[in-house]
Amino acid sequence: MKKLYILIAVFCAAAACAGPQQEAVLDPESEAVCEEVSDPLGFCPDSLESVSGKVKKGQFFANLLSDLGMSAKEAYDLTQACTEVFDVKSLRVGNAYTAYYGASHSEEDGSGSGNLLYLVYERDRSSSIVFDCIPPYGARIYEKPVTVESRYADVTINTSLWNDMLSQGVSPLLILSLSDIYAWTIDFFGLQKGDRFQVLYDEKICDGEVMAIENVRYAVFSHAGQTLPMVMFDQGDGGNVWWNEKGESMRKAFLKAPLKYSRISSGFSYSRRHPVTRRVQPHTGVDYAAPTGTPVMTIGDGTVTSVKHEGAGGKTVRIKHNSVYSTAYLHLSKYAKGLKAGQRVRQGEVIGCVGSTGRSTGPHLDFRVWKNGSPINPLKMDSPPAEPLKEENREAFAAAHMSYRAQIDTIAAGSVVESILKVL
Repeated sequence: MKKLYILIAVFCAAAACAGPQQEAVLDPESEAVCEEVSDPLGFCPDSLESVSGKVKKGQFFANLLSDLGMSAKEAYDLTQACTEVFDVKSLRVGNAYTAYYGASHSEEDGSGSGNLLYLVYERDRSSSIVFDCIPPYGARIYEKPVTVESRYADVTINTSLWNDMLSQGVSPLLILSLSDIYAWTIDFFGLQKGDRFQVLYDEKICDGEVMAIENVRYAVFSHAGQTLPMVMFDQGDGGNVWWNEKGESMRKAFLKAPLKYSRISSGFSYSRRHPVTRRVQPHTGVDYAAPTGTPVMTIGDGTVTSVKHEGAGGKTVRIKHNSVYSTAYLHLSKYAKGLKAGQRVRQGEVIGCVGSTGRSTGPHLDFRVWKNGSPINPLKMDSPPAEPLKEENREAFAAAHMSYRAQIDTIAAGSVVESILKVL
């Protein structure tokens, strides 16, 4: 059996090195061998000439096939043969493809004239569609190998969370996960130098690139002598899976901020000089500077009470959350489609986009909160936890917490020892 595989490997290598005049790669039997043992695409790509490109704006599947050398009838037959695998309307501008040709293909004109054998279209980062461009026409999905790998990140903020994570070789996707999990606890616009994140998490890897953060299992955020642990624990009820060390849900009644990726340009004050009128007057809200079009979310469940232009406030949305709290979102460029007074909205639901309508010097969101009818500083608003851990799960939760804590302590201790050895 070993000799058989050696002979097959030698045969495919010889085919790959053969000159254009050789037709061995088109022999059905040799192709069958390659499909069986050589390449997961189902053919030997190294034995064929290829042309790569990206789908252009206004280019349809039939146009692409024509540009690559197929006749109108051949393109139609291929399209009909692949309907169950690939919807030609799903062809996306900018997605990459590679066309593979037989020996008669000419690279000089780059037009794709020649014997088009296969087309590999990259549907997304982890899968491609392989088209058989000679009879019998067909298509199949090629799924790239995806692995899930455990990671540990220990990042202390010196400049910004984004830059410091990148400098430590940590995927920026982890920032998105952390901001979602800690949204009710940490104001990510107010992180300070010296703040620290320690995180145990899983990454989905494809072709050496991080596709997604699969799970954030445990994290500790340290700030001003305070530590805020987060434990992933699934109760199996389809509900919350992230808790603090006391078994309280990380999800609270309100989000810490109504939008992502911005800075605070003006805070809550009763004696601010207005940037337009230059008069000293109260500013009972927080201004978040952000590009026009940045999505704005409601910080909690509630009922929309107003959707209208309010003079100096520009396009404004007002929401009543309960008998105590209400919020307003000013200077929007536009409202969410179909949003109207009386409509129920859910926490995190997009209600509009950042703009500069009304009396404004530039794109930003003026965000305001009232408690029992009186304005309060949104940055100092406290919110009680919800969805408590079930009593019957307390013991298992405590065990999970101790296990994760031990893992981080062990890794951190190892890093200290390694640093000392480097100095010595």
